[in-house]
Amino acid sequence: MAKVLFTVQYEVLPNKREEFLSSMSELKTLISAEGLESYSLYEVKGKANTYAEVYVFATNDAYEAFDDAANERVNILISKIENFKAHNTTKYSTLLEA
Repeated sequence: MAKVLFTVQYEVLPNKREEFLSSMSELKTLISAEGLESYSLYEVKGKANTYAEVYVFATNDAYEAFDDAANERVNILISKIENFKAHNTTKYSTLLEA
């Protein structure tokens, strides 16, 4: 089965950067699901306060089931993080291994 690479890229409000990074650090320790091989947060080089989350799933089934696996604390953190993002900057990408 082919792996799935899912990315989310967005800008964070400059005055929320530290709070965002703290929340993302906590999220990284909590995020897990069967078939999720890795999760990473990257800052986009040359674009201040622009970040990309990168998820690598073992299979398409694992990717499709991911939202169902989130626990309550993860959902609370994700809602909090949404408030740190600049409006209309979020871009999603789903790549299937060839």
